[in-house]
Amino acid sequence: MTGVSAHGATAAVRSDDADIAALAKGGRTNVLGFLLRLAARLPFLFIAGRLYGADVLGRFAYAILVVEFAAQLATMGLKRGLAGELSRTTRPHNHVVAEAMLVTLAASLLAAGLLILFPQAMFPNSGINGLDRLLPLIIIAIAGSDVALAACAYRFDIAATVRARSIIEPWAISFGALGFYFYSTRDGLILAYVASMILALLASLIPMVRHYGLPRGWLPQWRTMGRLTRYNLPLAAADAVEWGSRRLDMAILGLFAAPYVVGIYYVAQQVASLPQKLKTSFDPILGPVITRNIAENNLPAIARQVSQVGFWIIAAQAGIALALGIPGEAVMGLVGPNFVGGTGALAFLLIAEVVAATAVVSESALVYMARHRNLMISLAMIAVQAGLSFALILAARNAGFGPLVLAAAPAAALAIALGLSSFVKARLLSGLLDAPVNVWRGALLWAAAAATLAGAAFVALPHYLEWVELVVGVPAILAVYALVIWRRGFAAEDRALFRKAAPVA
Repeated sequence: MTGVSAHGATAAVRSDDADIAALAKGGRTNVLGFLLRLAARLPFLFIAGRLYGADVLGRFAYAILVVEFAAQLATMGLKRGLAGELSRTTRPHNHVVAEAMLVTLAASLLAAGLLILFPQAMFPNSGINGLDRLLPLIIIAIAGSDVALAACAYRFDIAATVRARSIIEPWAISFGALGFYFYSTRDGLILAYVASMILALLASLIPMVRHYGLPRGWLPQWRTMGRLTRYNLPLAAADAVEWGSRRLDMAILGLFAAPYVVGIYYVAQQVASLPQKLKTSFDPILGPVITRNIAENNLPAIARQVSQVGFWIIAAQAGIALALGIPGEAVMGLVGPNFVGGTGALAFLLIAEVVAATAVVSESALVYMARHRNLMISLAMIAVQAGLSFALILAARNAGFGPLVLAAAPAAALAIALGLSSFVKARLLSGLLDAPVNVWRGALLWAAAAATLAGAAFVALPHYLEWVELVVGVPAILAVYALVIWRRGFAAEDRALFRKAAPVA
């Protein structure tokens, strides 16, 4: 009996080590994807801000907010739920993937039809022009691409996500925004967005077919598809709430502020959301690892993996937040002088991304272990965020602050709500696993303090040397932060993120 137990324990350790190695490989790819996305996103913001202006950008931002929310609902929770379905089924995986894509297509058509009937939801403060009414059809491409990439991630192909989301999509919208500007200054941004999403869909379908092949001999099993839809509804709601919490701030701001303020806030949101890609792209690769360990009742491994990945994400996000936030005025000024007023909103949004990481990695396990309780926490969080947003905006307005100070209020509310959500979800997951879930380490404070001192020296430079603040200061802040976190925070297993692990025997 002892020999069997020892063998089982050894196998569990090997499996856990292999999981950490797989997660580390995904992490390396995600860091590369972040750098590529950063390189592509900044040109788009520069083109949109300098050529189109804050008013047109604000109109575009609100329309895309509504369309992407509908697309999030149309995935029916399958961005994360597909991994669980594939791990449970005995049917051919390409049949399951085909049914997931068909469910997504049906939901996308329904969502698009509703927005075509009520286009004012996308353009509440402006008229409906040209092909604006047909914009919701792009929901099919957005949702289909998300589910196709989730299928690729189940095969540990994170590179497909990097290609589609970090190379093709952002570079296509950047070049498209420049090219379509000469066709229409009113519709150029929307046309560029549509083109980028169609190309991203193609870049998602090709690797999916390569991994799974065509579903030969498949006939839709409507009962199975109905069960798949019902089973993933709580997950779909949780995804929509989590996604909506990152857009609710701009939606509420749009009720109180002019389009140009929404445009400035959108730029701050786009800069701040760059670190978010680091954690959301871990979801597909965490899903298969967690679902297998749940099936094997290996709960301590889940706690270790969530804590490990959570620390990696926070360590990366904190460094990026400091590098973008300390020289915030210079970063926002790249888009245009009128956008510098969004620096306060940028600071709060960057803080929100850091404190949200614990909630996101905890939710990666909670959606499989306590999906209804997780949903209730998410709903409570978004209610707190909405209440705080209205309260802070009204307080700022009554105090006589200007519209750009007003814009920082919903960002502050988001940071507070996400911090509360992280605390509650981590405590719930720790109780379910009967093991500690802790993603924070003291070295983060040391690294942040050192990076802040380095950044302060560059921010103190005269205004005409602002280019030095960006070209030299941002890399210097990251370098100082990385050096401290590497020496004081990273243990041997953390450093697996930066090297190719040897195969586990």
